[in-house]
Amino acid sequence: MHSHLSFENPPALPHEVVAETMERALRDRSAAGEAAEVLVGTALNDDDAEFVEYWCVRVGTRAVSGSPLLGLAGLCLGHTARRFGRLGDEALALVQSLAARAEADPTDVDGRAVDGHDDVRSFLHLW
Repeated sequence: MHSHLSFENPPALPHEVVAETMERALRDRSAAGEAAEVLVGTALNDDDAEFVEYWCVRVGTRAVSGSPLLGLAGLCLGHTARRFGRLGDEALALVQSLAARAEADPTDVDGRAVDGHDDVRSFLHLW
């Protein structure tokens, strides 16, 4: 018997649901899995660039060291750069910081932050 695994990108959710889920995850690490799915869905499918960037930056600056949300925030900023063609100064600085932290200590920030940095550099033609 052969099983076929498929992956579907999570949908964008209403902004109030995103905000509630992210805030809960920043208070309680056990909510990180749900928050990760919500953040990815937001980064890939929400059409409000400022909202997407805000939550990526908030998570990337407030999640604790070792949280999987740190690397994911960097990756999602890469998606945001690809989709909207721009990032604000705070987001750009965060992308660089998270990637540097990931390269220095992958137990602090996972390697997805480096992928996000590469995406930002590629799509925004920076650095």
